[in-house]
Amino acid sequence: MNEPTTPSTSPETQEAAPRPEAAQNAESTGAKAPADSALPGWLTSLPDTLRPYAALARLDRPIGTWLVMLPALASLAYTRMETGFAWIDIWWDVLIIVGAVTMRGAACTWNDITDRDFDSAVARTANRPLPAGDVTVTQAYVFLGIQVAIAFIAWICIPTDAKIVSLLALPLIAAYPFMKRVTWWPQVWLGFTINWGVLVAAAMATHVSFGSILLYLGFAAWTVGYDTIYAMQDRDDDALIGVRSTARLLGEQTILGAFCFYLAATAFFGGAVAANGGMPLGVLAVISFFGHAIWQVYKMNKDDDHALMVFKSNAWAALILVAGYTLSAIV
Repeated sequence: MNEPTTPSTSPETQEAAPRPEAAQNAESTGAKAPADSALPGWLTSLPDTLRPYAALARLDRPIGTWLVMLPALASLAYTRMETGFAWIDIWWDVLIIVGAVTMRGAACTWNDITDRDFDSAVARTANRPLPAGDVTVTQAYVFLGIQVAIAFIAWICIPTDAKIVSLLALPLIAAYPFMKRVTWWPQVWLGFTINWGVLVAAAMATHVSFGSILLYLGFAAWTVGYDTIYAMQDRDDDALIGVRSTARLLGEQTILGAFCFYLAATAFFGGAVAANGGMPLGVLAVISFFGHAIWQVYKMNKDDDHALMVFKSNAWAALILVAGYTLSAIV
């Protein structure tokens, strides 16, 4: 496989380059919602003072919160296959939800701060609050601090072991926005970062077992697959500004590559179920997950324009595992 060539334009040249036509058109029409907003009507209905902060936290794009939260909930249910559920798990679920919303929002805000120059050159992201000038960098940092403070309240409520495990994720979160500038595999870094809640949830319930690690690796591989599909939307713009991704690296083999990661995820999930004795419902959940992966590949082979829809469908893939592990723990 030939490695793509990174454009040799200097930062000065990139800054002077014309902005994408879609971005210019969005500016000329006075559009307030980013082009990739999933809830543009809701976002634009917010007061002007709140709208940019909701966009920074991606509250108008809830799919990201689902993709952070569901693996952690699946991990808690997976751990309970051995012990059975306890009343405290309701409290753990609440803390997982609060942590997912706030830390996902904080991570997105940090990503927008570091990527503001890149975002201004990509049509899909040109109307995000920072490149659009709706908030200043200082205001974004203050909002970042507020979200971290809320997450901290949830953090002080979890067990000590879980506190320690969660802190280990901070370097991963801080470094992620820079990975697309130094490696063709930023999706791998994202996979390890976004699914760290799997390990935290395991530590909240009991401890991080071998099976929990297999589960974590499975969700990480799954993330590489779905984010590779997601990155297909930006390949042309990414090539123009020198941003790297697995979608650019794999080229015409992108769908095959994503499927290989889904296959690896299925193998890890199967190993995790075997390690925890979660049969037969756990096995059925893994088989159903793989069936969803096959459907994704089928849709993408028919039309690359399905990338966003297929990406969003992964919330259902994760829900399959949550349901399967939960039923296995109950039964």
